[in-house]
Amino acid sequence: MNRLEISSYIEGDLENTADYISQNNPRRAVTFIRELRKKFYDIQFNPLIYQLRPDIGEEARMAYVGRYAILFRVMGNIVRIERGAYCGRNLVDILSCE
Repeated sequence: MNRLEISSYIEGDLENTADYISQNNPRRAVTFIRELRKKFYDIQFNPLIYQLRPDIGEEARMAYVGRYAILFRVMGNIVRIERGAYCGRNLVDILSCE
């Protein structure tokens, strides 16, 4: 089984996303963050089925929940969730600002 690691950036990414959604729909903000967290575990169990994105970074992969991208890397048996962001943002800049 793969070990899941979460970068220190993720909590801020999720908080920003929840704050944005909750401006119009607080209940949806809570359910959407739950969906994202569930997706982390889906990624952990089958990381190689997701799109490889060498344009974003070495070993970078991307999964989606609606229009939200989850950027992660697979390093041996470790799956590291790096960042999460709305797909309309410049994802290369988001991952490179670590």
